[in-house]
Amino acid sequence: MEYFIKALKQYADFNGRSTRKEYWMFYLFYFIFYIVLTVVDTVIGAPVFSTIFALGLFVPTISVGARRLHDTGRSGWWQLILLVPLIGAIVLIVFFVKDSHDDNKFGPNPKAVGGV
Repeated sequence: MEYFIKALKQYADFNGRSTRKEYWMFYLFYFIFYIVLTVVDTVIGAPVFSTIFALGLFVPTISVGARRLHDTGRSGWWQLILLVPLIGAIVLIVFFVKDSHDDNKFGPNPKAVGGV
């Protein structure tokens, strides 16, 4: 949960780097909360809560993705590859799964400076 809160605190910080664990733990909690809210929306019959949740976390989701790409040595603009159907999502997932690079132009390796 601490990774989810950390990403929310850095909601508009597109600089720096995020470790794999930080990125995937954010998405795990995002997915859990989204499923719960979707169930609530199904019960009430309108997609209200899940839509508000997704819109409210749009910027933090993009920023944590950009920081994760920075950790692999790529620009955050690579997220636009999602606009390419199917292939874009596969390529982006491969980028997100790659291990951290040493110090690069986006900052020091977060694992080496006390990250997890």
